[in-house]
Amino acid sequence: MEWFSAENLVAVATAVLGIGASGVMVWYERRVPRRKRIGYRVQMDNPIGDGVRSGRAGGPPSEGVRLGLFDEAPDMTDATLVLLRVENDGSQGIDRDDYTGPTTHGLTAVFTDRTIRGVSVTQPNDRDHLMDHFTPERGFAYEGNRLRIPRVPLNRGDHFKLLVLLSGGDVGREIRLTGGLREGEVHPNRSATPDETPPLLNGPARIFTALLTLSVVALAGIIVARDDTRPPLGCERGDLTVTGSTAFAPVVRTLAKEYEKDCEGADITVEARGSEAGVSELAAEGDESNVIAFSDGPMGTRLGLHGEKIALSAFALVVNDGIDLGPEGLSRGEVRRLYGGEITRWRQLDPSLPDLPVVLVSRNADSGTRQVFQQRVLDTWERVPSTSLDCVHKDDRSAPVVRCELGSTEKVLDTVADVAGAVGYSELGVADGHKGLRVVPLDGVTPSVQADRYPYRGVEYAYTYRSPRPGSLTAAFLAYLDETASQNVIREQGHLPCAQEEESCG
Repeated sequence: MEWFSAENLVAVATAVLGIGASGVMVWYERRVPRRKRIGYRVQMDNPIGDGVRSGRAGGPPSEGVRLGLFDEAPDMTDATLVLLRVENDGSQGIDRDDYTGPTTHGLTAVFTDRTIRGVSVTQPNDRDHLMDHFTPERGFAYEGNRLRIPRVPLNRGDHFKLLVLLSGGDVGREIRLTGGLREGEVHPNRSATPDETPPLLNGPARIFTALLTLSVVALAGIIVARDDTRPPLGCERGDLTVTGSTAFAPVVRTLAKEYEKDCEGADITVEARGSEAGVSELAAEGDESNVIAFSDGPMGTRLGLHGEKIALSAFALVVNDGIDLGPEGLSRGEVRRLYGGEITRWRQLDPSLPDLPVVLVSRNADSGTRQVFQQRVLDTWERVPSTSLDCVHKDDRSAPVVRCELGSTEKVLDTVADVAGAVGYSELGVADGHKGLRVVPLDGVTPSVQADRYPYRGVEYAYTYRSPRPGSLTAAFLAYLDETASQNVIREQGHLPCAQEEESCG
């Protein structure tokens, strides 16, 4: 029988081996849970005062070496220096919310019989982001023999070191790190050299990994031998055009390339021309169109299109780098005066600002970013008509200010960066890091997609003419947007996926 072919027998045997290894792994994981863990170890505890003795934790001190660095400071003659390493030695990453203490800080280091005089924080060069958490606002402080350590997020294998200057006790006295982790523990580590790296896998895990690897290699060989060219589950062949929002276009382009890479035979073209232009084109092409139109806000609903909420986006006002509006930025009232033509020179807002004419760099009427700006910030349309084609010269000399309209987010940002006194608006993730301009807070709130008080936010919609046909490339690509990897891309580019943030998306 064909079922008993060597190919199938090898596949079945390999699957059984893989299932068996997985079962053993599950049993092992249940017996020895892979919990979140923070380990700590003392890598140095040295005397640097003239009156310090060395001893063991929990035992009487013995005579040790006296270095005498503080001979002329009597209150520091018994000074000691401790290097404490704190590390994530578990199998999972640790977030700020994983710490379970009732206070703002996450852990407490206790130095028995000694008083803390100073602390310095160090960490590997590729972990500079950890330093942002060691601030008094996040609970970093010391008093007496207790050092409060903030809720520092640590990826697997991350660590930081605390160099602590102490007085009032002997070398070798007990040092403890206390605190709680949700579904985890804080524990002392074995002795290790300062730069030792813990093993990636323990003995049983290496055995199980080897068995599973053999299973995967065997199955891969069978797949290659059979030359099965069918696309993976969730992939569809064909052509698809994605149009609409220029603000959301960077996300769509990234996901389209990833889908094409994973799904042979799929050809996705991204043509971002503005939200209004996208939904209008989709409505005009009708039911036979193989088009998805992305829109900043529900612009396709009035045309009877089928819409799905994809992400919550934050937008921002931007000004030329020569205009420094400070941490308070602009109030919405001041923005309305600017876009109503009442303020024609920046010095009218504040005498400390440059005496430059205001240049309003806007999007055209097809823009969803502009629609959200008018709804959420201005509460009306932009009242000053377009007065310039090049955003520099005023073609209508009777107009109070120069105002131009551009067709894409990228053109707005480039123009604001190039023209002195210019102000415009953009999707926040695209504006961040753009040279030559500043992002402007509104009503004292720094632009952020997660700040509920920040007004300039809106939902990104994906529109199709009707609910997409199952098995079509359109339906497959929309389903792809809900996958974890796609939602990670959406987050990385500054948006919040609606599938995970239903309340924020409304």
